[in-house]
Amino acid sequence: MADARDERGELKAEGEPSAAVPRMHDEHERLTAELTPDVQPVLEEFLGEAAAANEAEDEAVAAESSLAHGGMFEAAAFATAHVGPYIAFENVFKSFGDFVVLKDVSFFVNPGETLCILGRSGVGKSVSLQILMGFLKPDEGSVLVAGHEITGMSEREMQEIRRKVTMVFQNGALFDSITVGENVAFPLRERGSMEEDQIQTVVKGLLEMVGVAGMDHFLPSDLSTGMKRSVAIARALASQPSAVLYDEPTTMVDPLMGQLLGDLIQRLKVQLHLTSIVVTHDMRFAEKLADRVVFLHEGTVHFFGTVEEMKASQDAVLQEFLTLDELVLPV
Repeated sequence: MADARDERGELKAEGEPSAAVPRMHDEHERLTAELTPDVQPVLEEFLGEAAAANEAEDEAVAAESSLAHGGMFEAAAFATAHVGPYIAFENVFKSFGDFVVLKDVSFFVNPGETLCILGRSGVGKSVSLQILMGFLKPDEGSVLVAGHEITGMSEREMQEIRRKVTMVFQNGALFDSITVGENVAFPLRERGSMEEDQIQTVVKGLLEMVGVAGMDHFLPSDLSTGMKRSVAIARALASQPSAVLYDEPTTMVDPLMGQLLGDLIQRLKVQLHLTSIVVTHDMRFAEKLADRVVFLHEGTVHFFGTVEEMKASQDAVLQEFLTLDELVLPV
């Protein structure tokens, strides 16, 4: 008997919903352009509030951090953009026992930019995101998130940071025991400022926007990997963040779904003024999204710069990574 597959070509369990493949979008096309009329105005207002707040946040962070921080940030970020970074590592070290994961790592992301963290497995890409979210503490170094030094922050203080900066985990990290709709509604209910009918309309609109319309009553276990990632992005957006961290968003999804996720991430950056970090091993994906790239090798920053600068580099380790990335295995 042939495998059951959805329209994206992903294997699906019996009873798993199928979804029509959304078309590709231009990054400047309105995020709400194809929403149903009953949800479109509500979601436009919701996203408009987020975009306005993010613009104001970017200006405040840029001004505050440009005055409060120097060193690598002053030499690099300020000299090129005349603003302070929204997120930054400066001379960060992290070990687990005798295993050194990060060694003297420094990089920055300016407000409204996208940084892609590249490198092979085990070089500290995901660990970097966990440090930024405060789930891990660095052994040494300075970590800036939303313009604030976080290394000495309490858990209560970090909860305030996480209201501004959210993370889309590789496995989606959805609550398994509640429906897709309830997962997306969770941050909206936490805010306590919206009526239930508004919450349901925003949930419906966000699910439509990320390409999983009508799946609010399904459990996460009913969805394919790509659909879970889409729902995780919808839940992240429900908190109206100013920055989103994506951990390997294209791992274990088919090429079409990967392209659609990249298209969505880029449109969110442009239209909501989101600051983004994307951890990936896929150079093609990074090329689509990145304003800057940091390449980690053996726990160190082997390269930090633009995609064009990366391609022009003659560094042997970097060139080997780029060459292997271009290889396509025969079907």
